[in-house]
Amino acid sequence: MRFPSDDELMAGPNAFGDARIEVAPDAADPEADARAQIEAGLGETSDEAGAESGDDADSEDSEDSEDSEEDEDYDDLEGLEDEEDADLDAFEALTSLASLREDAAATIEIPDFPEDFRAGFVSIVGRPNVGKSTLTNALVGHKIAITSGRPETTRHNIRGIVHGEGYQLVLVDTPGYHRPRTLLGKRLNDMVREALSEVDVVLFCLPADQRIGPGDQFIARELRGIKRPIIAVATKCDAVPRERVMKHLLSIEKLGEWAAIVPVSSVEGKGIDHLREVLAETVPLSPPLYPEGDVTDESRDTLIAEFIREAALEGVRDELPHSLAVQVEEIIERPRREGDDRPPMLDIHVNVYVERDSQKAIIIGRKGSRLKQIGTQSRAHIEELLGQRVFLDLHVRTAKDWQSDPKMLGRLGF
Repeated sequence: MRFPSDDELMAGPNAFGDARIEVAPDAADPEADARAQIEAGLGETSDEAGAESGDDADSEDSEDSEDSEEDEDYDDLEGLEDEEDADLDAFEALTSLASLREDAAATIEIPDFPEDFRAGFVSIVGRPNVGKSTLTNALVGHKIAITSGRPETTRHNIRGIVHGEGYQLVLVDTPGYHRPRTLLGKRLNDMVREALSEVDVVLFCLPADQRIGPGDQFIARELRGIKRPIIAVATKCDAVPRERVMKHLLSIEKLGEWAAIVPVSSVEGKGIDHLREVLAETVPLSPPLYPEGDVTDESRDTLIAEFIREAALEGVRDELPHSLAVQVEEIIERPRREGDDRPPMLDIHVNVYVERDSQKAIIIGRKGSRLKQIGTQSRAHIEELLGQRVFLDLHVRTAKDWQSDPKMLGRLGF
């Protein structure tokens, strides 16, 4: 756009005369640009034609000149029409490309599953040492959670995945709900509460070899506020006579209102299939939550650390089980030797933490015998997990009162 000069502005509006202020069309609109140029060309042509008819004194040479200029104008018009056609072709190409993208998006295949397929999260809760982890392994059919007769065996929520005909169960094995004495204990109880708020069904484990006590009654009261189906499971039924199991089931019935009461023996596998069926009928309608074949979503480092801690818990007593913590420092793959077709060996560097120097001596043992036993026992599970040979480099370290140290708890993942 041409703006008037200061002199023209001072001269007033009549200073412009018949001059026209030309405004450039929007460059972003090629169709409008072409239309404006065509109109401008037609205007010039009509002006020239009028001048030619009004001037009778023009010579034949001037007529030829006018004709040539007119031909040039028509050539310009043809060029503009070609540009307009090119713009339309580009627009059609973009439209075609968009339709191809829509067709490609429409061809994305979603795995089929029955309309009545069921899937959901199931939290397993109870006091410490009531068989939660053993039940998780039995339902999944694989060892994904460590088991021990020592307290605080499970220190984080472990997910195990059960695949069945027309259903999928995601089991969340939680730490034992207890009266906390340390910061770690409080955080473990917080994990249990968090798991209860995020699942579809709750399994409440009550061991048949123990009478229902204050801890069970406290958990039952806590579960009354949970607006989800709760299934009571009588665990360890293989450890007591049948009459004792029947009395235990009656006690469970009086303890609260349950969607079902199921007796099981995780060690012998009794009642496990029936419990799977009950859970499959209880979880909501949903597509599969995990791919077929997955049995857990635990990380490799977490499983390795848990296998080592499980081996370290064997044979210890008193306060030592509470004081044990394991952290994988790093995993390094050794270079493969020439001619060796076997998978490369992995060097796994691990820190085993205790709270007292006296506990450190217990874990190491006489001339390192106890530490060697821990490595040998855990290596078998680790090699089965990874499918590779491993070399365990275990270091026992003292972290005083780490269970109540926020920084150390954060470093260990709590």
